[in-house]
Amino acid sequence: MLNALLALVTVIAPAQIRTPSTLQMPQSHNPLNPYIGDNVPEPALANSPRLDRLIRDGKLYLSLNDAIDLALENNLDLAIARYNLPIADTDVLRTKAGGSFRGVNTGVVQGTPGGGVGGFGAGAPGAGAGGTTSGAGGAGAGASGLVQSTLGVGTPVSSYDPALSVTAGVEHLTLPLSSIQIYGVPSLQLNTTQLNATYSQAFSTGSSISFEFNNNRQTTNSPDIFLSPALNSYYRFTFQQQLLAGFGFGPNLRYLRIAKNNKKISDIAFKDQVIATVTQIENIYWDLVSAYEQARVNEQSLAFANQTLENAKKQLQLESIPEMDVMKAEAEVSRRDQDLTVARTNLELQESLMKNALTKSLDDPILQEMPVVPIDQMLAANAKAEAEINEPILDLIAEGLRNRPELQETDVDLANRQISRQAARNALLPSLSLVGYIGGSGLAGIVTPGSTSTVPTDLIGGWQNTFNNSSPDYFVGFNLNIPFRNRVAKADQYRSELEYRQASLRKEQLRKQIRIEVRNAQYALEQSRARVESAGKAKDLAERTFEITKKEQDLGAGSSYQTMTAQRDLSMAELDLVNAMTIYQKAKVELDRSTGATLEHNGVLIQDAVTGTVTAPSP
Repeated sequence: MLNALLALVTVIAPAQIRTPSTLQMPQSHNPLNPYIGDNVPEPALANSPRLDRLIRDGKLYLSLNDAIDLALENNLDLAIARYNLPIADTDVLRTKAGGSFRGVNTGVVQGTPGGGVGGFGAGAPGAGAGGTTSGAGGAGAGASGLVQSTLGVGTPVSSYDPALSVTAGVEHLTLPLSSIQIYGVPSLQLNTTQLNATYSQAFSTGSSISFEFNNNRQTTNSPDIFLSPALNSYYRFTFQQQLLAGFGFGPNLRYLRIAKNNKKISDIAFKDQVIATVTQIENIYWDLVSAYEQARVNEQSLAFANQTLENAKKQLQLESIPEMDVMKAEAEVSRRDQDLTVARTNLELQESLMKNALTKSLDDPILQEMPVVPIDQMLAANAKAEAEINEPILDLIAEGLRNRPELQETDVDLANRQISRQAARNALLPSLSLVGYIGGSGLAGIVTPGSTSTVPTDLIGGWQNTFNNSSPDYFVGFNLNIPFRNRVAKADQYRSELEYRQASLRKEQLRKQIRIEVRNAQYALEQSRARVESAGKAKDLAERTFEITKKEQDLGAGSSYQTMTAQRDLSMAELDLVNAMTIYQKAKVELDRSTGATLEHNGVLIQDAVTGTVTAPSP
């Protein structure tokens, strides 16, 4: 089962994203580098040069592709999420040494206001697969109601980084004695110099080695001690292999395997972030286009009302209309002036939201006040997209199930949970280890006058005795530890099974949710297209009505109030059409998001989002 899941992860996970050099851990061949801290450069807060190239005559001219490219280079949501990629790399490095993983973040950063993401049951915002990042409700809580407390559970994993421990020092000890019969002096003085070293290392098979070497030199003022100075040396090489719990690569490499899978999840989550950000930029862009169109319609409406008021005043002077018609025209001008003020302030807000979404910094006051002019228009976009919604719904659902990042994250997360299940089952076993060591001792020194000794008189001779097997020390045996009842390990093992089954249900729930989202997005697109068609017909009808009433007025058969009313109806119809086209564009954006086709349809390369520099030409 584990092999099948890992094979599935290999198929569905994208190629590992390479992080930009500024966010990679520095590499060095300096032997002191492991003991020197590395600094991460401060984030660059200057806007990309692309922004300056789009400014002409004091205005920022934007196509939709330009807006997306600027977002990939400057949007701070992406800049924040970009750090999650090297953070996942640090977990891989940590677990290669046997350390436990710290987890990765899979949530979508949503610090950019405007352009909401997702429709019915939207899955883009929020956290990703459970078991990769903690949610609210305690350390054991994950996303979407999943519990992740047993992720990585199992036997302890020792450090795979070799460690050298050295103890060196000089000691002077004076001991008062009650009698001189034993040592021949009333007060015993010992001067000891020691140099001890221990080397240890563990391996992913469940084995470990250690080498211990102790060496000391001691002098004394006692004439009854045979050697002074005395040189003592000792070594021991120890090997230990776990045979039950903690045996093999499975339990001992589980942290590394989970960290590597988390790296894949982090890559997928970053893709989810890019999709969410691009979706948001598209929505903001069409809101900006809509605001421009609404302001244009209201400007035309106010201009017509002002012209009508001027004509009415002239007609009043000629006494061809009653004063009441002039008062009605003035009231209409006041209403339309208010509508234009609302439209213009809404346009300024949308311009601010767009500039905020496409820049790292808005400190430049000129940029703050600079108008943003959208180049792409909804009429052309809608005419070009009429044939795009005829794809069968089952094909759209299949595309969503194949491309949605959340589902890919869940598959990798299930592989992680399977690794934990295996490790938790292994931890149920008693601890049985094979232990063996070999050692030796050596002695050398200066013989006290009157004493007889065959030991070498120099340090080298003492060391030779240590390692020539003249004084060996051997041991081979087993260490067995049987925890009776074993309730902690038993609870963890069964809990890991429950969490795995729970996560499996979440995967199926997510598949159902994606199906509903795709269907809802496709239905919304069809409905919005029908609304555009209806609003277009209503606008055409209002336009013909206005032309008729205007001709009647020009021929003296109609009143200015009727013409004003017809023109107001035309403005309302035009605004309804603008709103309908905006909803249609957003419905297209949502359908792309629900099927996971946002990046493909907009020509976005993940690597450009990772580096923060768009290299590919805009589609």
